[in-house]
Amino acid sequence: MEIITIRFGLFVSLILVAAPIASAELRAPWHSKRAFGQRAERYSWKTSIVTTVFWIGEAPTENNPVPNRASSWDKNWRRSYGGFDDPNPSHRSNYIPIKFTPRQNPFYCALPYNDKTRNGHRPEASRVIPWFKEAYRGRGVSTCKGRWIAIRKGDRVVYAQWEDAGPFRTDHWQYVFGTERPKPNLNKGAGLDVSPAVRDYLGLKETDVTDWKFVEFTEVPHGPWSQIGDNNTFVINQRQGTKTVARGAIKGWRPNRKLIAKAASDL
Repeated sequence: MEIITIRFGLFVSLILVAAPIASAELRAPWHSKRAFGQRAERYSWKTSIVTTVFWIGEAPTENNPVPNRASSWDKNWRRSYGGFDDPNPSHRSNYIPIKFTPRQNPFYCALPYNDKTRNGHRPEASRVIPWFKEAYRGRGVSTCKGRWIAIRKGDRVVYAQWEDAGPFRTDHWQYVFGTERPKPNLNKGAGLDVSPAVRDYLGLKETDVTDWKFVEFTEVPHGPWSQIGDNNTFVINQRQGTKTVARGAIKGWRPNRKLIAKAASDL
């Protein structure tokens, strides 16, 4: 830290100037720059990311060799969700399968990083995950699972929770938290997997291109992603009787009261 002294007559002003960080690796690329007079945004958009659709219960394929019965953080993911998240549009209504009401948020996604190992967290996790310290709940708990992200296609933005690691990789922190681009893979270099609910809200193709960024929960407006799910921050807060400090609802959106009542009756 350098101290610069500026004298104005009898007044002395001290200006603290942060010295440049020696290692570029230790800088925080997840913070966007702030122009004078503008509100700082903690996370920057990652643009033009190849995005593919995946779903809970998906069978393995040539381009997706790992079945989605389990996730990186839940070995019984399909059971926790309540069943097969059928991606067929004719088998869905109001962003969920027609056959059942999911027990978890149907707006979910996967990014190619897993902070967990069998014995705790990856060595770099505490250094590269910006919220690691505030989210840490012990060696056995992921600090990434359930984190909210915003996903943008054109002028539409959807919000989803991070519930699995992929596509293909689980170690690419330089992309997820840094400035690198996704690595080449069998799905055209995909760097984001999204659920059928996200696909339907944004009108995506099975392989498409979107922008995404991390968001704080306080930045997430009410919308179809805020209605159901034991893992859903909105639902958890409502059950605990706490007030959410999120912004207002998406313009023109109204909560599906029948869906909320049905989800409550399933508890």
